[in-house]
Amino acid sequence: MARLPAASVGEEVERFFAAVRKLDEYLASTEPLHAPPEKLLQGPVADALTHVGQIVMLRRLAGGPLKSESYYEAEITLGRVGTEQTRPKREF
Repeated sequence: MARLPAASVGEEVERFFAAVRKLDEYLASTEPLHAPPEKLLQGPVADALTHVGQIVMLRRLAGGPLKSESYYEAEITLGRVGTEQTRPKREF
C-alpha cells in the first residue's frame, strides 16, 4: 500500500492556524451559532484543550518539555490568530 508523504511541521502549523482563523472569523461574524456557547466551550473547545495538555505531558515524559505560560495574564487581542503573538508576560 502506498503511503502519502508526511506533511512538514511548518505545513501542520499553518493548517492549525488556518483552522483557528476560520473559527475566529465565524465567531466574529453575524452567522448564528448552531449550539449554545456553553456547549461549544464545554464540548469541542474543552476537548481540544485536553488533547493539548496530553501532548504537553507526553513531550515532558519524552524529555522535551515545553515552557508553561499563564494564559490568564496573557495579552488577548481580538482577531490576532497565528504565530505573531506577544511574548509571555509570566512563564512558570
